[in-house]
Amino acid sequence: MDQTNIKDKIRAFVRDKTKQPNLADDEDFFQKGFVNSLFAMQLVLFVEKEFQLRVGDDDLVLENFNSTNAISALVERKLAAGGADSQT
Repeated sequence: MDQTNIKDKIRAFVRDKTKQPNLADDEDFFQKGFVNSLFAMQLVLFVEKEFQLRVGDDDLVLENFNSTNAISALVERKLAAGGADSQT
């Protein structure tokens, strides 16, 4: 899966859940107040299911989930480290 597809999927999920259609890929949606802790859990579950990987405890830091770009970078790192079924 390429970076464009990854970002497109993340962007669609985030924009749907935040109801912010013009949210830029580098905007921090937590800092902007568009989301809450429940959304954070939904986001982690979405990433695991959509990209067939496991988000480990070490990955559960705000910097990995605060923007479309950050989530995309996390997914790319996880996929590169172990493929689509990475459990690390």
